[in-house]
Amino acid sequence: MFDLNPYLAQKQALINGFLLNALQSEPADSRIVQAMTYSLMAGGKRLRPVLCLAASEAVGGSAESLLGVAAAIEMIHTYSLIHDDLPAMDDDRLRRGKPTCHVQFDEATAILAGDALVTLAFQMLSIVTGQTPPQRQLEVIRIVSQAAGYQGMIGGQMMDMESEGKPLTLEELKRLQAMKTGALIEASTRTGAILGGGTPDQIQRLEVYARNIGLAFQVRDDILNIEGDPEIMGKATGTDGDRKKSTFPSRIGLNESKTYAENLVHDALHALEVFDNKADPLRGIAHYIIDRKK
Repeated sequence: MFDLNPYLAQKQALINGFLLNALQSEPADSRIVQAMTYSLMAGGKRLRPVLCLAASEAVGGSAESLLGVAAAIEMIHTYSLIHDDLPAMDDDRLRRGKPTCHVQFDEATAILAGDALVTLAFQMLSIVTGQTPPQRQLEVIRIVSQAAGYQGMIGGQMMDMESEGKPLTLEELKRLQAMKTGALIEASTRTGAILGGGTPDQIQRLEVYARNIGLAFQVRDDILNIEGDPEIMGKATGTDGDRKKSTFPSRIGLNESKTYAENLVHDALHALEVFDNKADPLRGIAHYIIDRKK
C-alpha cells in the first residue's frame, strides 16, 4: 500500500520553498508582500500544485521542473480564498485556524494582496524555460486562465452567491461545483500531464480522474461543514446552512452524499487503471479526499 503522507510532505516542502523564494525577492517591509506571504504560507494542503507534480510523474515526467507552474496554481488558489473570505463575499473571520487576510491586515490590503497573487501567478506561468516547448506553455496558460476565470472558478463563485436561499437542482449544483472547485483541480492535473509529456490518451484519462476527485472534494467539503470539527478544520462549521446554500447533503441527504463521494472516487481510480505505480500518488490523493478531516 502506497504511503501518501511522506510523499505529500516532500512535495509540500518543495512547493513551500519555491513560494517563499518567489516572495523573498521583494522588499520585506512592503505591506502588500507581507499580506501576500501571510495568506500564501498559512498552512494550506497544497492539493492543486501537488496534483500538478503527481500528474507529471504519472506520465513519466519530472516534478522539479514544474515547480514554477505548480506554485503559480497555488497563488491563484490563495487569491481566490482571500477574496472569498471578504465581507462582501463569505465574510469569514478564520482561515486555517488563523485570522483571514482582511482581519489580519485590512479589507483594502486583502483585495490588493489577492490581485497581486493572481497577477504574479501569470507572470510565473509566462516564464520561458528551455525544457518546455512554447506551444505547450501557451496551452497551459490558456487552460489555467480559463479554469480560473468566469468560465470556471469565478463563474462558479458568482453562481454560488446568486444561489443563496434558492434551491438548485442536482445538475445545477454539480455544474456550480465543477466550476467553483473542480475547474482548477482539473486544470492542475491536466497541466502536469501536458508538461510531463503525456500522450493524448493519458491526458484524457487524467482529466476524467481530476473531474471526479474535484467533485468528490466539494462533496466532502459539504459534509465536513455539517459534521467536521472546527478545531481540526481551523474554521467555523454550519455556515452553509446559515447562509441557506445549496449543498449535496441538503439536496440528496448526508448519507447519500457520502456514498456519492465514494462512487466518484471509484470512477477516478478506474480512470487510472492503465497507469503503473508511478500513478500511486494520484491514487493515494483520491482516497485522501474522502477520508480527510479538514
